Amino acid sequence: MQLTAPANRRTGFRDTDGMAVASFVLGLLGLLVLNVVLGPLAIVLAGAALWRGTTRRGRALLGLGLGVADLLVLMAFVQADQTFSWSL
Repeated sequence: MQLTAPANRRTGFRDTDGMAVASFVLGLLGLLVLNVVLGPLAIVLAGAALWRGTTRRGRALLGLGLGVADLLVLMAFVQADQTFSWSL
């Protein structure tokens, strides 16, 4: 007796594509706001998508690059201002 329907396709396949797109979007947004949070999140999502074998490999690599760029922009701002806080 089978209680669930058999899987017709590989499960989790769509999740990896979503992670790749999410890493790209978060990396892009991180260049504008909250790069200290969105940059590492984009890196983690891109790494997980690549590790699981996403079909959107280019988006995951762009998300990874943008996440690293987010952190580089943050470091440049910290070095220019010599502080980690935002002051007016």
